[in-house]
Amino acid sequence: MSYQPLRPGRHGTIPIRGLDHHFIHWGPESDDPVLLLHGFADCAASFQFVADELDPGLPLLAIDWRGFGGSARSPGGYWFPDYYADLEAMLHAFCPRGPARIVGHSMGANVAMIYAGARPARVRALVNLEGIGLPRTQASQAPARLAQWLDELRGPLSAGEYASLAELATRVARRNPRLSPEQAGFIAACWSEPVAGGGVQLLADPAHRRTNPYLYRREEMEACWRAIEARVLLVVGGDSELLQRLAPEGDVESFKAIVPRLTIEQVAGAGHMLHHEAPRVIARLIESFVGTSLP
Repeated sequence: MSYQPLRPGRHGTIPIRGLDHHFIHWGPESDDPVLLLHGFADCAASFQFVADELDPGLPLLAIDWRGFGGSARSPGGYWFPDYYADLEAMLHAFCPRGPARIVGHSMGANVAMIYAGARPARVRALVNLEGIGLPRTQASQAPARLAQWLDELRGPLSAGEYASLAELATRVARRNPRLSPEQAGFIAACWSEPVAGGGVQLLADPAHRRTNPYLYRREEMEACWRAIEARVLLVVGGDSELLQRLAPEGDVESFKAIVPRLTIEQVAGAGHMLHHEAPRVIARLIESFVGTSLP
């Protein structure tokens, strides 16, 4: 049996920069919703666990990034600056009243952090769920990175097919044993669609898996973080594998020297997928940090 939502969302579609984007509303209609931004290979619908734990009076809006979930795919591939521009269009459409309240996970949090530094007047509160960037790169890595990207352009892209939804749910549970079987089944359904002849395939465009030909320039990312004026709550999982991978950049406390107005919370017993694993804890943190209305 799959997880049964306590507060089913209201679904819609909006054109953003030439591509139709799928979104989900929870709570009352509002021109000042809390915007929920999912991470890589995830989708808006998996915020359901958190939505079920939040105050029903808090307006929420989760949106699928281009090429994920129910949003249209980008024929020209995927480039990170597009997400900044997409986010600006989302804020214009959904949060016109003033500075926005944003909750982002992983890739979604990284997009929001960079945007908040580039447009500090447009963000007033940001809950960052494990969006702590990537390891620093060196210029000497560029030739091999470009060669890898060129090689991948010639190869076929697998659609990510599974014999059944149950098989995908088993894989989700294996990757994240902290989830209940019901939660794993729900996430598997959020991430996939049926295919002709039986089975399911992942909704995420396989083109996302191509290597980025551009190196991650952490110095530039940190410059944007330093320009943030919004209050930022950084939430990390006590058992997160991401923290171990990024240890050479410093521990979590090192972010206080980079990000102004930063508060840090650690969730014991949780890994990287905080909104899946500890939705009640995340809901309480969101409520206390973003509030319910404009000041």
